[in-house]
Amino acid sequence: MSGIASFKNYVSGVLLLGLAACAASGPDVLYGLSSPDTSQFRGKARSQQILVAQPIALQALDTSHIAVSEVGPSYTYYPKVAWSDSLPKVFQANLVAALEDTGGLNGVALPGQGLLIDYQLQTTIRRFEVQTQPKQALVEVAVRLVNDHNGKTVAYRLFRSQVPAKTLAVNDGVDALNAASDQVLLDMTGWVLTRLGA
Repeated sequence: MSGIASFKNYVSGVLLLGLAACAASGPDVLYGLSSPDTSQFRGKARSQQILVAQPIALQALDTSHIAVSEVGPSYTYYPKVAWSDSLPKVFQANLVAALEDTGGLNGVALPGQGLLIDYQLQTTIRRFEVQTQPKQALVEVAVRLVNDHNGKTVAYRLFRSQVPAKTLAVNDGVDALNAASDQVLLDMTGWVLTRLGA
C-alpha cells in the first residue's frame, strides 16, 4: 500500500472514530437555520393551498450533522455540533415559514395536517455544506411543483447559492450556510408564487 493510501486510510479512521465519539456523547451545540425576510412577496392571498413534502437528500446530508465538503466531494462533519433536527426537516420547516409569511397563499401545510391540497412542493437537497476549497457555503436544491389532483408536474427548477465563509470555523461556516439557505428560500418562494399566480 502506498504512503498516500495509508495516510488516507488513517485520516478516514480518525474521522470515523471522531464521529462515533460525537454520536455517543451527543453534540454540545445545536444550530438552526435563519428565516429569510419574505415581506417583499406579501400580497393578497389566493385560493391555492400547498403541501410541502419532506425534502429528499442523500444519506450524507440526511442527518443532523453539519457537513463539510472537500474535493470530490468527500464529506466530513463539524465535531460536537449539529442541526436542531435532521437537515431535511429543518429546511422543510423554514420553507413552510417562508411561504406562510408571504400571505400569498390560502394555506401551507406539512404532510398529515389535513388541508385540501391543490399542489405539492417536492424538493431534493443536492448540496448543503461548507466547502474547504474555496472557503464557502454551497446550497443546491431541486424543486418540483406538482398538481395534487392529477399528479402532473407543473414546473421544475434547480436553485443554487454560494456564499463565502470568513473562516472554516463552525460559527463562520454556519453563518455562510444560513446566508446561502436564505437566498435559496427567497428565490424558491418568489418562484412558487409566480408559478401559482399569487
